[in-house]
Amino acid sequence: MMRFLRENALSLAFGLGFLLVLGGQAVVGYADFTQQQLSSGGEAVGFGTYVTSSSFGVDVAENWQSEYLQFFLYTMATVWLLQRGSPESKPLGDAGRESDEEQAVGRHTRDDSPPAAAAGGLRTGLYSRSLGLVVGLVFLASWTAQSVAGWAAFNAEQLAERQDTVSWAGYLVEPDFWNRTLQNWQSELLAVGSFAVLAVFLRERGSPESKRVGAAHDATADSG
Repeated sequence: MMRFLRENALSLAFGLGFLLVLGGQAVVGYADFTQQQLSSGGEAVGFGTYVTSSSFGVDVAENWQSEYLQFFLYTMATVWLLQRGSPESKPLGDAGRESDEEQAVGRHTRDDSPPAAAAGGLRTGLYSRSLGLVVGLVFLASWTAQSVAGWAAFNAEQLAERQDTVSWAGYLVEPDFWNRTLQNWQSELLAVGSFAVLAVFLRERGSPESKRVGAAHDATADSG
C-alpha cells in the first residue's frame, strides 16, 4: 500500500484536492445561489437540487473546458513551436513529429515499448496521436456540456424576468455564452505563455517543470 501511495502520490493528491475543492464550490455556490433567490423574492431550493441544476453545472463545465483547451493547445503547439531557454520546449531544431527512430516506433521499438507502438498502420497512427485526440475530445465534451447547462440557466433567467427564451443554437451567439467562454480562454493562454517564459529565467529545484538551478538561461529542454 505504501509503495502504491508513493508511486501514485501526484495523481492521488490532485484527485483528492479536486474532490475537496469541488465540494467546497458546491457548498459556497449553494449559499450564494440561495442568497440570490431570497433577495429576488424567489424560494430556496435543496442542496441536492442545486448541485444537479444548470446553474451549478455551467460553473463547473466552463472551467473544465478551459483547462482541457489549455492541455490540448499546449500538447499540439509544442510539436511545432519552440521557446529558446524553456524546459517546456523541445530542443531547438527538433520541431515536428520526429523520426520513427527518435520516437521508438515500428522496428525501432524497445522491449518495454507499448504494443501499439510496434503494431504499425492505423493502430500505431492513432496511438501516436492518442493524447491530443483524447484531450481534444474531453474539451469538446465539456464545452458542449457548458453550452447546454448555460443555455438552461440562461432560459431560466429569461423566464424569471418574463422574457422570451432562446434555442440552443440561439444561445451560442448570445454574449452571455461567449463572455463565459472567452474570459476562461484568455486566462489559460496567458498562464501557459507566461509560464513558458518565466521558466527560462526562474528555477524550482527538483521540479521537472523547471530547469536545473545551474542551467544557463538559454538551455532549452533542460529539466531539473
